[in-house]
Amino acid sequence: MKRHQWIRVSLTLPLLCGAPAWAAPMSDKPFGLDVKITGQSEDDRDLGTRDGGDVSGVGIDLRPWGYLQRGDWSAYAMAQAVASTDTIETDTLQSADLEGDSSDNNDRQADDSYLAMREFWIGYGGLTAYPGEELRLGRQRLRNDDSLWRDTNIEALNWTFDTTLLRAHLGVAERFSEYRTDIDELAPEDEDRLHVYGDVASQWMPGHWVGLNLHYSHDDGDLRSPGEPVDELDKTTTGDLTWAGLQANSDAFNPRNEQQLNYWASAIWLSGDRDQLLTTAAPDGQRIASGQQSANVSAWGTDLGLRLRLDPSWQVGAAYARGSGGGDDGDENFQQTGLESNRSSYTGTRSRVHRFGEAFRGELSNLQTATLFGSWQLRDEYDASLVYHRFWRVDGDQPVGDSGINAALANDDKDIGQEVDLVVTKYFKEGLLPASMSQAIDEPSALLRFRGGLFLSGDAYGSGVDSKMHRAFVDAIWRF
Repeated sequence: MKRHQWIRVSLTLPLLCGAPAWAAPMSDKPFGLDVKITGQSEDDRDLGTRDGGDVSGVGIDLRPWGYLQRGDWSAYAMAQAVASTDTIETDTLQSADLEGDSSDNNDRQADDSYLAMREFWIGYGGLTAYPGEELRLGRQRLRNDDSLWRDTNIEALNWTFDTTLLRAHLGVAERFSEYRTDIDELAPEDEDRLHVYGDVASQWMPGHWVGLNLHYSHDDGDLRSPGEPVDELDKTTTGDLTWAGLQANSDAFNPRNEQQLNYWASAIWLSGDRDQLLTTAAPDGQRIASGQQSANVSAWGTDLGLRLRLDPSWQVGAAYARGSGGGDDGDENFQQTGLESNRSSYTGTRSRVHRFGEAFRGELSNLQTATLFGSWQLRDEYDASLVYHRFWRVDGDQPVGDSGINAALANDDKDIGQEVDLVVTKYFKEGLLPASMSQAIDEPSALLRFRGGLFLSGDAYGSGVDSKMHRAFVDAIWRF
């Protein structure tokens, strides 16, 4: 019932309150079509521990969109139609569990083809006199620069304030549906989970920012009682968690930044209550609930980086990130907010690269990673990034968070592995999109991109697993 109420409010409110204001389109282009053709090759995400884990296919992803604005009011919607030869990933914001052979439950098993609604929202920009201020209601793209906190499409009421010297966001969000014809259920971690967030950052001197982030999540779902069977769509954790973070950077995630030395530094503290479901395996392999483990969480995470510009085309850099782990009941295990993508322009190019590996795709939870990278760009026509990662567990007996590897970790070893990533992009044409859509759409009007990662497994996966896996994509994008 709650899901249906949200959908009715988000779709009918503009009709009741503001439709006359949107009768005339804005002066910029009011509609368009994004066409994306993706080829994906993925081998052995299970490291040879089970059947499947391979993907090889080509797909087309069509995204028609429309944008209307009159005065202080605006409205936007983007639909999606996907058809492919295999269950491939055409969307970098797609949930990690939506893979063709990753679920035995048909309610959350992706199909090769589907229809979807990516975004639909109304906006009002008249609360203040500043042009960078807007209040939005509906399913929308939430994103911060480093994407460690937020980068997802979700139903939200979000206020944005963006000026030369001050940036701020304040909002509340909850996921009620995937809005896809092939997916009937939410991921367990999204079901009945409310997010309240806010951040503020100030440019204290030209090109240098300091800021504060706050995020609270309330998960009031239920865990299975002892003796009950547990399936893939049952919750395994609930609780109330609060993140507080400090950050400082040199506008390092802005690819137009031409400073010689760039840096970013963030420190995040996590506290709250977390309940974890404990399970045992029945003789037939069915998981059975055996109890709960409660913890008063006290954990932390950090991300640090430096990037040096050698000349107008070349940059090199190094980074380190750590999410704490440990404790008898996992109370020191850090976790991210659940709205993150971990994709950003930390290498200094317009191409957004996964902070923890295009293949491994780790979450900053009981994980530390050391990164070296180099990047190159030629005017507005080409860019490339070459990245090396080394991954360890903080506590060798605790699990890590979500990742792109579906293989169990052994105890008493911290060495997860290493990875090499390559992302290369050729840009063809710019200028076809309204300037007001720059937040919702990442790229210029046409491009051809390769992005791939080769992961080499470490001793933490134990013996008898395959030593490497790869994930690679070729994307061709044109925006009409």
